[in-house]
Amino acid sequence: MPFEDLIKQLQEKTAAALAMGGAEKLAQRKAEGHLNARERIDCLVDPGSFIESGRFARAIRPEVRHKTPADGKIAGFARIGGREVALVSNDFTVLGASSSVVNMKKIRHVKQVASKRGLPLVFLGESSGARMPDRMGSAGRAIIAQDPTEYQRLRESPWASALLGQCYGSSTWYSAMSDFVVVRKGAIMAIASPGVTSIAINKPIDPEELGGWKLLTGVSGLADLAVDSDEQALDAIKKFLSYLPGNNMEPPPEHPVPPGSDEASRKIFDILPESRNKVYDVRKIVAAIADKESCFELKERYGKSVATLLARLDGKSVGFIASNPLFKGGALDADACQKVTGFMVLCDSFNVPLVFLVDVPGFLIGVEGEIRGMPGKVINWMNALSLVTVPRLAVILRKSYGQAYINMAGGRNADEVVCWPTADLGFMDPAVSVNVLYGVKQEDDPERFNQLKAEVERDTAAWGLAELYEAQDVIDPRETRDYLIRTLQVHRLRLKNGVGEHLLRNWPTSY
Repeated sequence: MPFEDLIKQLQEKTAAALAMGGAEKLAQRKAEGHLNARERIDCLVDPGSFIESGRFARAIRPEVRHKTPADGKIAGFARIGGREVALVSNDFTVLGASSSVVNMKKIRHVKQVASKRGLPLVFLGESSGARMPDRMGSAGRAIIAQDPTEYQRLRESPWASALLGQCYGSSTWYSAMSDFVVVRKGAIMAIASPGVTSIAINKPIDPEELGGWKLLTGVSGLADLAVDSDEQALDAIKKFLSYLPGNNMEPPPEHPVPPGSDEASRKIFDILPESRNKVYDVRKIVAAIADKESCFELKERYGKSVATLLARLDGKSVGFIASNPLFKGGALDADACQKVTGFMVLCDSFNVPLVFLVDVPGFLIGVEGEIRGMPGKVINWMNALSLVTVPRLAVILRKSYGQAYINMAGGRNADEVVCWPTADLGFMDPAVSVNVLYGVKQEDDPERFNQLKAEVERDTAAWGLAELYEAQDVIDPRETRDYLIRTLQVHRLRLKNGVGEHLLRNWPTSY
């Protein structure tokens, strides 16, 4: 057969690339219960849709070229749910998926295609950091920082990242730049490995304390979700992308409305306590309002006094920012401020309308907040809110006190503000107000205290706000779903084909 030798050579080189780091290393991963880099791609994308870019790439240094199939990073394009995506899956069986001259060219290429063609970009992270000696000495300096856009985010398309093992170097950087990060429990993300870090700080360091899932999801907030397995992490990426358009010049995709989606909203009074001093989980309110089983919470363990959820109303994507009295009475701390700002950036960048559900007693004041720069975080939030160009609707459920009234889209910071009859528009808790304003405590002078408290509470109900037309309506809580669906039909029209101006598209991913 003509060209038989060349075709045989192609087949041999293909087999070598697909063998990755060899049978022994692949078997070890399987024994540990983890997928390898190519299995992760197969699990993530539509069957038969993956086309590889750089399958025959090898390390630039001759001494290691023979043991670097695909140079440790598998890249290309595929479909998820019928939509095109670009992706990189790190192959830890090949020199720990360390970053090199050649494999970083592969990442740069798929990034550029994703940006130019408007494709979501997915990183399946697991890497040991920079490859030595590629990065050593003057020659090493000459091969890095050659791409001025390497760390640029203009949010042309969504980025999603999975932390699926040891993640140092590029896996860390691209996760920190991503719109969504899911971490498999047991994986670690940090600037440098525990071994390197322990030498640098001259004491042993536990990997979980350095960058485990509890720290990432609950302390630093750099990860949105923690799961138990590779498969669950890949499913989470698919779910996240289902709420977003392929790129920022498209509206989000629409989905069928599940049967029975209208029923739960009629039972909101079963969730909301009659006493305003009792707490409840606002996520149950969101679930009652949104399409059935459509809620996807981001950063559940971080800044818990406010919940941020992607969901659907009438089959269309929305982002909920909801005060959660279950934690700190709904008072906003530094983490909550950072969480909300990041969520607004996400939704505005990808044409997802925002719905604020407000039950906020104010900001959590104290020395700790000031040490963490709380005033700056409050104003970062307001700066971002003022730049949002997607529809913004606010529903005041109960308390909306002080400056937090403004941050939670009060006044002209929303396209529409409506109240439930349970709304309370005081500046702060009435009992605290009496103490602060008049220096009167209930235990010292009950009669005088109650008299002053009644005065403070005067004109703080929903009706006063509606009379001043600072609220456009007062609605039955059970009609909230219908109200939001109908109102969004109006306000989506203010955007060209559901596309906003994206004034937040280059906002930092973390700060």
